[in-house]
Amino acid sequence: MKAIILAGGKGTRLRPITLEIPKPLITVKRRPIINYLIEMFQHHGVTETKIVIRPEDREEFRWWKKRWGEMMSGMDISFAEEPEPMGTIGYWVHELKNWTGSEPFFYTNGDELKEIDLTEMKKIHETNEALATLALVEVERPEEYGVAVLEGSIITHFLEKPENPPSNLISGGLYLFDPKVIDHISEEKRNNPFLMAEQDLFPNLANIGKLTAYKAKGRWYDCGSLERWEKAINEWSRES
Repeated sequence: MKAIILAGGKGTRLRPITLEIPKPLITVKRRPIINYLIEMFQHHGVTETKIVIRPEDREEFRWWKKRWGEMMSGMDISFAEEPEPMGTIGYWVHELKNWTGSEPFFYTNGDELKEIDLTEMKKIHETNEALATLALVEVERPEEYGVAVLEGSIITHFLEKPENPPSNLISGGLYLFDPKVIDHISEEKRNNPFLMAEQDLFPNLANIGKLTAYKAKGRWYDCGSLERWEKAINEWSRES
């Protein structure tokens, strides 16, 4: 099975740290965040991972692979360089769809610590005959994120940063995609290099009942700002 990790963000909310090191390579408990993602994938049978990076971060990721690669034996890790920001799924649609092939694959943000049972997530995906399954996580302040609205295990829509969220379930930034999801992006939008799953794909899948939720039970930390990174360092280390 394959996975894609999005590691090309500029990390503006983590500056000045990210002026020196890419966001997925910042550490928690002295290990880069991306290591935890790779290990999670390995544990659940993923054997190939493509990491999407900025060209200017090439040397840093080469160093990372040289430093940590032996500890991730059995995982085929390669890089793809995104020359300009193309949104959450633009690069996959235009450059990586042949690499992912015809089988379902995992897709994740690279700046979050997460413990998600991918095997169980895959079972739910298959049982519901979904085209996409999203890992949902519980957070204390859902109004800071997009909140999922469910009917059973089906996601009907998202409320973006609602004042009065109906639940504390948000997207955990990890998805299981059937490659056929590409057929549910409008042809007009598909011709645009910049594509966002949240606007250009998920609403279309929700409209036909093919967007499924997996309520993750493990730990999850957004490390996208200095405050949240500090929280992750303090709490992940304490709980491990």
